[in-house]
This record gives sequence, C-alpha cells and structure tokens, in this order.
Amino acid sequence: MFFIFSKLLTVLIMPMSLIIIAFLLSFLIKKRRKQLQILAIALLFFFSNPFFISLAMKWWEVAPIAIQSITKPYKIGVVLCGVTNPHQKPDDRVHFNAGADRIIHAVQLYKLGKIKKILITGGSGSLLYPEDSESQDLYDFCIIAGVRKKDILIENQSRNTHENALYSKQIIEKEKVKEKILLITSASHMRRSIACFSKEKIKFDPFTTDNSSVEFEFTPDSLIIPNDGSIGAWGTLFKEWLGMVAYKLMGYI
Repeated sequence: MFFIFSKLLTVLIMPMSLIIIAFLLSFLIKKRRKQLQILAIALLFFFSNPFFISLAMKWWEVAPIAIQSITKPYKIGVVLCGVTNPHQKPDDRVHFNAGADRIIHAVQLYKLGKIKKILITGGSGSLLYPEDSESQDLYDFCIIAGVRKKDILIENQSRNTHENALYSKQIIEKEKVKEKILLITSASHMRRSIACFSKEKIKFDPFTTDNSSVEFEFTPDSLIIPNDGSIGAWGTLFKEWLGMVAYKLMGYI
C-alpha cells in the first residue's frame, strides 16, 4: 500500500501538476480566479527558470569524487536501479532513461580495478509492469560491456530505496564483505540512499553520478529564458524530498 500511495502522491505534487491544478481551480473558484491564474503563471515562471533550479541542485546534490582518489579497490560496488525502461519495445536491447551514468560509471570503475564486483539492486518500480526486472537489463548491459558473469551480483526484489538497502545487505553479508562497499547512484538520489543504507548499518562510501550542479553563468539564457528541463529537474527534487519525508515517517531512515 505504501508503494502505491507514494507513487500516486508523487504524481500529484510534481511542478507541472501544481501548475495545472492552479489553472483548473481558477475556473472552478470564480471568486479567486485572478489570484489563482497569477499563482499558476508565477509557478510556471519559477519552475521553468534555470537559475532557481541550479541553486537548489547545488544545495541538494552530493558532490562527486575523482576516480583517481580511490586508491584501494572495493570488493563490491552497489548500483541502484531506476535508470531503464524495461517494458520499452523492441525488447532486444536496453532502453536507458536519465541516470544511465550509474551503471556506465560502475563498469568504468570495474574496468579500472576500483571495484571487484558489481551488485545491481532493483526489481520493478512500476505499478503497471511489476513483472519487469530492471536489474536484468543492467546485467545484460554489463555482460555486453565485458564484465565477467561471476563478478555480477543481482538483487531483483526491491521496489524502492529502502528495499535496495535491506536486500543488498543480505547479499553483502552472504559475500562475507566486512569492509566498506562503494554506493553508486545519482547525485540527487544519494542523500536518500545514504540515509537508507546507514539505517541498515551498511558500511559504505558514496560515489555520485549524473551531477546536475554546474558553475552558474549569469547570462540571459540562465536568468530569463524558460527551460522545460528545469521543470523536470524540479520534479526530481520533489520526488526526493517527498521520499525523505515519507521514509522518515515509515521509520526507513
């Protein structure tokens, strides 16, 4: 029930959803029509402005580390799923969404000898396609990229970050890994991942990918001109913030 409720609530609080709701309410509540329309326009301006999302991302994202700073190889690098579309057709290839750097950088780390094994954690995060396993797609990609089968571990039951940590711990313990593992996920998702893996008392170091934070340039493109990508980035942040609140209430972190 928590899984379904969290999915539905996430859709409702997305920036574009809030804008649409404000516009719809302006037609339903005639006494507040002007105020609600102004609110909708203000929300659209705010969420589509690159400057504001740049500041928010810079504050929220966990900073990356240089690969060369890893001097001692990790026995396991844990890669969190959430980067493919398993039910996309044709099904003879892996279809990546945003966040593909998670697995690409994991393979790079493996090839450079920085991690010895890759643990892919994630089942299906979809309400409509619960049978589709995203971890299998990432496994296939790793094989194509030249990772040896014996160096790939799969956890395909988890549906969220809390379960990623819970089930990954079982595999880590089965592998008898006592030292730290390397936790690999997107920079915007790392804070929630850190909270969940820490709750399960897993020793790890974070390795962030897909960093959105960049040095801001004060140009018209960045300050005035709307950008639909900014709206999507706010959606990512809203999802993470809602997740942190929900996980705290559920005792997951």
